[in-house]
Amino acid sequence: MKFCVIGLGRLGFQVATVLAENGMEVMAVDSNQSIVSSIKDKVTQAVCIRITDEVSLRSIGADQMDTVIVAMGENFAQSILVTALLKKRLGVKKVIARAINDIHTDILKLVGADETIIPEKEVGIRLADALSSPFTDQLRLTKEFSVTHIVAPQNFVGKTVEELNLYNSYHAYCIGVEQEEDSIKSVAPDYVIQAGDKLIFSGANKNLKKISKLD
Repeated sequence: MKFCVIGLGRLGFQVATVLAENGMEVMAVDSNQSIVSSIKDKVTQAVCIRITDEVSLRSIGADQMDTVIVAMGENFAQSILVTALLKKRLGVKKVIARAINDIHTDILKLVGADETIIPEKEVGIRLADALSSPFTDQLRLTKEFSVTHIVAPQNFVGKTVEELNLYNSYHAYCIGVEQEEDSIKSVAPDYVIQAGDKLIFSGANKNLKKISKLD
C-alpha cells in the first residue's frame, strides 16, 4: 500500500517511520529541509515542499496514494484546506487528519476526513485508564468495552477455559494468554490455565473488573 504523510512533527515522523518499518511504501512530506533530511533514509521517498494548493498536492503524487495522513494539526486552517483538497479535488480514497480539539475534528469531518485523531486526548485517556484501572494492561475500544490482561485468579488455575464457562459466569471472553513477555497465543476451549498466566479478556469494563477482583 502507498501512504503519504504530510507534516513531520512528532506524530507525522513516528507514523511515517513505523509504516516504513512495517513494509509499506511511504512518502514523507514537510517544508523543513532538516526534518526531511533526517527521515529520507527511513522512508521510500522524502519531499521538501510547502503544501498550499491542489497543484502542490498533485506535484508530489498525492492523488496516487491509498491513504494520506495530514499530520499538520497545529496549523488549523492549512490542515482543513489540505484535507478538503485531498478528498474533494484529488479523490484520495482515505484521508486521516490530526485535529487539535473537538471543534477542529468536526470541521475536518465536514470537509471529508475519513478519520481524525487528537493525539494528546488519546494519550491522556490511556494514561488515566492506566492510573485508575485494576488491570495490568488495557486497550479501551469504547468507554464501556475493553480488551485487557488479567493475571489468572487462583481459582482458575488447573481448569480449562471451557470448564470455567466464562461468558455465562462473567459475560466476558478469554481470547488469549501471555505466558512470556511479548509471547501471546490464542486459547482453545481445552487450554488448562497455569499459575501466573496473563489471560487476555474482552468484555464490558464492569465485568472485567469483577474477574480482576477474584482471588
